[in-house]
Amino acid sequence: MNKLITFAAGFLLLSLALAWWLDARQPLAVEMIPSLSGQPEYCLTCHADLSEISSSHPVEVFGCVSCHGGERLALDADLAHSTMRGGANPSDLSVVESSCGGSNCHSGSEAEGRDHIQRVMTSIQSTYAGAIASIRYTFGAQLDLNPIFGIKPIIDAQTRTGITALGAFDPASESHPSIQQFGENCLTCHLNADPLEGSAYARQTGCAACHSTAGHTFTTAIPYTQCNTCHNRGNYDLRTMNFVERGDQPVKRIDDYYQPIAQFTQCEYTLDCVDCHTRKEAMGDGDIHANQKDIEYVQCKTCHGTPTEAPLTKTLTDPDELAFRLALLNPVVDLQIGDTILISEQGEPFWNVRHLPDGSFEMVGKVTRQYFTFRPVMESGCTQSGEDQSSAYCHGCHAVE
Repeated sequence: MNKLITFAAGFLLLSLALAWWLDARQPLAVEMIPSLSGQPEYCLTCHADLSEISSSHPVEVFGCVSCHGGERLALDADLAHSTMRGGANPSDLSVVESSCGGSNCHSGSEAEGRDHIQRVMTSIQSTYAGAIASIRYTFGAQLDLNPIFGIKPIIDAQTRTGITALGAFDPASESHPSIQQFGENCLTCHLNADPLEGSAYARQTGCAACHSTAGHTFTTAIPYTQCNTCHNRGNYDLRTMNFVERGDQPVKRIDDYYQPIAQFTQCEYTLDCVDCHTRKEAMGDGDIHANQKDIEYVQCKTCHGTPTEAPLTKTLTDPDELAFRLALLNPVVDLQIGDTILISEQGEPFWNVRHLPDGSFEMVGKVTRQYFTFRPVMESGCTQSGEDQSSAYCHGCHAVE
């Protein structure tokens, strides 16, 4: 009996010691109560070393759970992560509405410029509709280049392009082997797809494919190298339906920026893609489009004008102007009421390009923060027609060797 009591006492002491040891190993709980939810969460217990994702998503306001999901009171990692949305990427398009949606966030009204999710979902970068239509038309699966399918089914009831919906592209249901191979080998660059392996393709899916360039950060200062995780990494061989990677090892910016297959002007590779291409071109405008060409509208004359027309400008008079919001997200310029900025033909602000009193324009690179000045074509002696805005036409005089 004494031995049994001794054993039981020893077992109890051992259990208590084990419990104390396990409890001592638990991290000291760090509570955070974000103002948006007003509910405590303990994510910073383990993730205090993560950088702020962006200045527009302060952790004291958003916390972690409102975007990522997860079990906010759990201290065990597996349990805490068990209900996270999109794994480590809540901006994946399969969960983005739950993570980033809401009328005050990224699925609000078009008038307030908060319809980001609708724009991305219907964008060419998400649907890949142009490439799918082109391949199906080439191999006789459809009668014209009008898009029928996208990567995912999508409806646009308020379309301005006449394209109201796309069905889901299913390569397995196609009869032509080349279309089947296209589905197997050539669907790696749209926003729904995981990238190819290798540092040259390093990106995430969804919104983070463009806006997250490293770690736990979001940015609107997107460098051309991030664009190149999809663009200019090689070419698709239409005979074998395989992706052929670039074989060169570029050492100059122009060669890294573009494949060496054409001529380019200095501004085309000195600037970054986001300095020229607008939000609507890159993220979509909320409508389904047939191909990439249909959504692009920035031309040389957008910045430079023509011999008979000055580039379009706007003087800022309202502190609620979109230009001020965009400049706040990427503060490379200190915009002020009364500043005159460049705008596109669709009224989108080039908030980083100001019209100076002497008639010239000053651009600040959104990524490099370099200053550039240029004068409009008007009254410059340029003999261009003004009507032809093709790259080949302007390259006739302005290409850099």
